[in-house]
Amino acid sequence: MLHKSACPAATLLALTALLAPPALAADRTLTISVYGFAQDAFKDLVYTPFEAACDCTLVVETGNSVERLAKMEANAADPVVDMAVVSTHDALSAARKGLLQPIDVSALSNYDKLYDIAKDPLGDNFGVGYTFYATSIEYRTDKVTVDSWADLLSPELAGNVALPDVTTNQGPPALYMLGKALGDDDAGLTGPMTAVGESVDDIVTFYVRSSQLAQLMQQEEIWAAPVGRFAWGRFKDNGLPMAWATPEEGQTGGMNVMIMTKDNGNEALALEFMDFWLSTPIQTALAEALVDSPANAEVTVAADVAENLTYGAETVATLSLLPPETILDRRAGWLDQWNELVLE
Repeated sequence: MLHKSACPAATLLALTALLAPPALAADRTLTISVYGFAQDAFKDLVYTPFEAACDCTLVVETGNSVERLAKMEANAADPVVDMAVVSTHDALSAARKGLLQPIDVSALSNYDKLYDIAKDPLGDNFGVGYTFYATSIEYRTDKVTVDSWADLLSPELAGNVALPDVTTNQGPPALYMLGKALGDDDAGLTGPMTAVGESVDDIVTFYVRSSQLAQLMQQEEIWAAPVGRFAWGRFKDNGLPMAWATPEEGQTGGMNVMIMTKDNGNEALALEFMDFWLSTPIQTALAEALVDSPANAEVTVAADVAENLTYGAETVATLSLLPPETILDRRAGWLDQWNELVLE
């Protein structure tokens, strides 16, 4: 459950003084396209403070990635969205369709504060990372010990393990790490899918939502599963002895990026908003509210907050992220292989 935090009043006043232009709010409207989750927190911590600081109006559109990208494509000749936040592979898909323009990172005063992996994850500055998450294995410490991704297919976990479906954001990265543990790090994922298919009777389910895992874990039907760090809070406080694995092969995960629609005519204000979102006070507020893990390396949070996030240089250094072009180019083939090697 989210607990709300707020930027210090002095910090917001300082940001207001820095960003407030002479133009009237009526002349400055920015339309953004974002994920639908935690919008109350985003309104309190990002949108309203930015409107106060820039003397402008934000129009916020939400929806799933497919719907939002389809709207951008349908209005490519006359963009109705100025900037958006999406996954790296969705951003690359939009860039390949000619829907995006490079971001002028020289206009972002907070750009140099970002972890290196967030600065140009797509190439050619088509996206700037604002948050990322680790994916590892959460498990019952009273039942098993997990030191490797290969432990997911161990005899000790047979009949008590769940894996993400290949169609989920967690699926391909988890399979990739399993492949690495099995000595096959080819991005085709044939090796790990074959191994999963051979053990399919030992797997309780291939989940599509982390809420499914929480219920299965609470009912003690599973003892371990790969999961995104953003969902860890609902497991660590479930009353059972739980741990987050640090496998010898490392952790995987994903990243979300900010993108700029091509020829939207509102580039300057979009850049102001991006820079505001990437600032240390705003990234800190979002982290403390457990909304997003910070891409800004200057953010510091208390230990009890950090344990719920993908946080800190040491953790970031362990992330083995699948390149967005790999996800985009191979996902259709992955689904075909999954149906053949695992589900049949």
